[in-house]
This record gives sequence, structure tokens and C-alpha cells, in this order.
Amino acid sequence: MSIRSLFLGAPGSGKGTISSRLLKRFPIGYLSSGDIIRSQISQQTSIGKQAQDYVQNGSLVPDNLMVSLILKELESKSWSNWLLDGFPRTINQAKELNKETNLNLVIELDVPQNIILDRINARWVHLKSGRIYNLDYNAPKIPFKDDITGEPLTKRDDDKPEIFEKRLKKYNEEIKPLKDYYDKQGILYTISGNTSDIIYPKLESLIIEKFKL
Repeated sequence: MSIRSLFLGAPGSGKGTISSRLLKRFPIGYLSSGDIIRSQISQQTSIGKQAQDYVQNGSLVPDNLMVSLILKELESKSWSNWLLDGFPRTINQAKELNKETNLNLVIELDVPQNIILDRINARWVHLKSGRIYNLDYNAPKIPFKDDITGEPLTKRDDDKPEIFEKRLKKYNEEIKPLKDYYDKQGILYTISGNTSDIIYPKLESLIIEKFKL
């Protein structure tokens, strides 16, 4: 059975970290809506220009933009197994995706939001390469400098405290209907923990059991 999966989780819940470990273990393609949007913004494509104002204000990119962008990316791949991270985020997005393909596994990463806020405050990035550092557990060798280039690290626009809190509030408002939608389909699983080291083994066991890997 092919794996057609989705990660749900608040911004900063560790979806990217968990995904990278998962991809090393299983042959799964990976699409992060956040990475795609940031790439579009950095390239200043037509979609990127439209999305930039929403991202800088901590708002969700409109459904029509997200749906067309993600479906286009999926269509360009030849993956048998894939994982979506950050899309769909709304019921409308979920229904549009469902017209094209049916998910068979939705994982909610349940991390206490006070821990998430601490993570984001400690997260710094090298924007040109996308390298991510955390001052608490993955600090750069020289404070606030990229390990490879020595260039200054910075905060993502959407990681700035006032913006991130808006993103978190928006996520909390949007997530319940989406969880209910997938729960009714019998494909929603919630995995709780404070760190990726706690969450990942549970996730790996679930995938092995569900897909007989």
C-alpha cells in the first residue's frame, strides 16, 4: 500500500525535524508548504509576491494560492509514497486535495505550546542556505554566525515573536475542523511528546504497523 500522508502540528512543533528522520528511514517523498512558499518568495515569482504580504503579517496564504501551488508540485513528482507538511491547513484545502488524491494517514504532532514558544525564541536561520540553528540544542559554533559561511544568522519574518503568536493563534482556530474531518475518515492519529526523540519512535512504529513495512 502506498503511503499518502500528512503532518499536522502547530508551527514550531518539529514537523521538519521529524520529517527528516522519517525520510532517512523510509522511501518517502516530502513536500513542505512552508519551504515551497519561502522559495517562491525568495525567487520573487508571481505567487511569491502575492504570498509575501500574508507571511509578513502572520496570516495564512489564501486557499486558492496554496491549493494550486501544492497540487502543481505533487503533479510534477513520480512518488509512490509521500508526506505533506503544512498543507492542507483548512477544510477547503482538504476538500480540494481530496478531489485529486485520498490521504491514508494523518499524523498530529502534539507538543505543548509553551515548549514551542521557547523553541522559536531560540531558533535562528541562515536564509541563503536554509540551515537552521537552535541556541538551546543545535547552537552555531560562533554565536549568531553560520557554521559554513560565517555569515550572520537572522530570524525568519514569521518567527518574530509578534508574528509567530499570530500564526499560533490562527493555527489553533483552524485545526479542530480539520482534525474532525480526518478523524471521521478514520485516518487521524495523534502522537504526543515534548521532543522529537520522544515522538519519532512512536511515529516509526505506527508506520511500520499500519503499512506492514
